[in-house]
Amino acid sequence: LVRKKNVLSVLAQCLAIAGLVTILWWAVGYSLSFGAGAGVTKAFIGDLSFKFLEGVDAAKTGAGFAWISDAMWCMFQLTFAIITPALIIGAIAERMKFISVMLFVTLWMFAVYFPFAHMVWSGTGFMCGPLNPDAGIKAIDFAGGTVVHMTSGWSALVLCIILGKRKGYGKEPMPPHSMVLCMVGTGMLWVGWYGFNAGSALGADAIASNAFATTTLAAAVAGFVWGMLEWVLRGKPSVLGFCSGIVGGLVVITPAAGFVTMNSAVIMGVLAGVVPYFGVSILKKALGYDDALDTFGVHGIGGTLGAILTGVFASEKANALVGPLKEGLLVAQFKAVALTIVWSVVATTVIALVVKVVVGLRPTPEVEEEGLDIPEHGEAGYELH
Repeated sequence: LVRKKNVLSVLAQCLAIAGLVTILWWAVGYSLSFGAGAGVTKAFIGDLSFKFLEGVDAAKTGAGFAWISDAMWCMFQLTFAIITPALIIGAIAERMKFISVMLFVTLWMFAVYFPFAHMVWSGTGFMCGPLNPDAGIKAIDFAGGTVVHMTSGWSALVLCIILGKRKGYGKEPMPPHSMVLCMVGTGMLWVGWYGFNAGSALGADAIASNAFATTTLAAAVAGFVWGMLEWVLRGKPSVLGFCSGIVGGLVVITPAAGFVTMNSAVIMGVLAGVVPYFGVSILKKALGYDDALDTFGVHGIGGTLGAILTGVFASEKANALVGPLKEGLLVAQFKAVALTIVWSVVATTVIALVVKVVVGLRPTPEVEEEGLDIPEHGEAGYELH
């Protein structure tokens, strides 16, 4: 979706994030996320008992409360850790220095991601609703509505506002370099998403099957609804619209995938096609921020919507874990949403300002005009003449 002169910069940032986060995960990230923790901080962050993956043995089971290999659990959770900061790149594409991205992501993982992974999925955290009877907020998040999409989406909004608009934004056309690749990428993402959602059942069972079905229904319905809205309101259904709707549906169903019925997933899909659509088409223009690839519009708004709708539609028919939590669940979901927004916004603001002081955030106007590919990476994705 970026312009030709910046395509490699986005790819380089994503590849570098994959490597950086993996190293952090190996060293201390997994331990801080899934270590039991100690004292008054154990509800918010783990300990260093698994530093350098000490004690994480492929032949052992029990981590993640399942029969799967501890090493498999660790690597499965790493995929979430990698994708979350990479989502933020979509909002600030084409206008943030590579070194600034690397420093920001490093600090953000410690300040936001590791604490939220621990709070929601560790079993001893503050928001481990189904797993921790002592949880301060008894919310549920099957595969990352708060941990992944809300943290990245709201952080992306703050960062793109602090960074400022792209040079020429709103004054000159900024066409995507390849809508064909956007569609191909959406298809790959849709298939890969089953690993996140159905995989979060941690077994090939009825919960996984239901998560697979709800994910399919929500994504397909949301994609169709978004496209039809464009057709009615703008006169033409675009490929970008179908793609955006599909991703919106995937985002919204993620926290609910293993907790709701298939019929509820259809309703959630309709809402996923409508609410993020207006977030992208109206809210962004009204407030004037430059969310380059609509990370906030799709992941921030969609993740928030999904977390709330999980409280509305979660059912014992889909998952027995919902039963003891059903009373008061919607209130708990709102509390989790509020905590996630406040934490993400405050942490991102502080981190962005620190990075700005230490290394700066933006390239020079001349580099931005030329595009980041050649000045920052010495390569061009396409011939530009």
